[in-house]
Amino acid sequence: MDTYARFPVELARGKGVWLWDTAGRRYLDCVAGIAVCTLGHSDRRLREALCRQLGTLQHVSNLYRIPEQQQLAAAITARSCFDRVFFCNSGAEANEAAIKLARKHGQLVRGIDGRDGRPPLILTAEASFHGRTLAAVTATGQPRYHQGFEPMVQGFRYFPYNDTAAFEALLAECEADGPRVAAVLVEPLQGEGGVNPGDPAFFQRLRQLCDQHRILLIFDEVQIGVGRSGRLWGYERLGVEPDAFTLAKGLGGGIPIGALAVKQAADHFRPGDHASTFGGNPFACRAGLTVLAEIERRDLLAQVQRSGDLLRQQLEELVARHPQLLAGQRGWGLLQGLVLRPEAPSAPQVVKAALAEGLLLVPAGATVVRFVPPLTIKPKHLREAVQRLERALLSLV
Repeated sequence: MDTYARFPVELARGKGVWLWDTAGRRYLDCVAGIAVCTLGHSDRRLREALCRQLGTLQHVSNLYRIPEQQQLAAAITARSCFDRVFFCNSGAEANEAAIKLARKHGQLVRGIDGRDGRPPLILTAEASFHGRTLAAVTATGQPRYHQGFEPMVQGFRYFPYNDTAAFEALLAECEADGPRVAAVLVEPLQGEGGVNPGDPAFFQRLRQLCDQHRILLIFDEVQIGVGRSGRLWGYERLGVEPDAFTLAKGLGGGIPIGALAVKQAADHFRPGDHASTFGGNPFACRAGLTVLAEIERRDLLAQVQRSGDLLRQQLEELVARHPQLLAGQRGWGLLQGLVLRPEAPSAPQVVKAALAEGLLLVPAGATVVRFVPPLTIKPKHLREAVQRLERALLSLV
């Protein structure tokens, strides 16, 4: 079906940070499947681990205990502030699970039963992105994603990201007649919405207000989680702990997997409340276990911190050389955005021009070009990427 505005390139194989198309042309990959290929392409350790798994067991059912699933849940909880994990197949599915959990929290903890026809409210940020399924896209605070799919799911309200006063005003309005808000669902760093990092002061106030009102605080870490920020989890960059968070993308290194992790107090699901046929199968969980193990074995968090500093420096220097085109850069670690001026070529135009230079990038809205390379990328590749991007920019003016 015609659901993608694809570039006219057929990619055939990859190795590390490089991809080759069917014509044999090589591309430096700073997209990584949109923050998915944590270890790069055709990583030897991941390949060997998955081949071994295929030789034993690839899929059974969640009707039975799955050792690989239990091991991955233990690996996530041991490395985070959470106690339990539900596995699914994607970020959208993880956020759908979080939305269901929020509604149950609203009923059990806040006494919002919805009998008056008004479901528990979930507050999300403007310019957010939480997925394409119906509830997740309703949670997404960008009206352009809603067009053509109305009416949207009831029970969502939106606030400006990082705006404490606006959030407090919305919360007061929603709670004026008694408990109405079940949860806040928010990204520590907005990816699709323009690479907007969270303000620690805002998030700390968010945590205080959620505690005061017994509101569930859920972080969407589908894009920033699993090491991309230079810390294993995005919430570590903000100095606050959520009650739950969602993962996907980089967790499987290219194998589809999603997860909802919760603290014990937020573990409201009971048998029959939620399920997934493929979620947490042995093959996907082996991928997740391998990715987490390799992040530690290769000390990739320290490497991402160094690489992120270098990329930020390179982009700042690019901005200084072309102030008529570029307004700045922002981001954490290896999720960085180059901000274009309104009068400059659009982000999709820049990405297309970069493709002609053998560089893969991805837009984050109309005015931000996003870098989300494999976490294994080396300094020489980052320097080369910015050089190719500069040539692409100059080709458009």
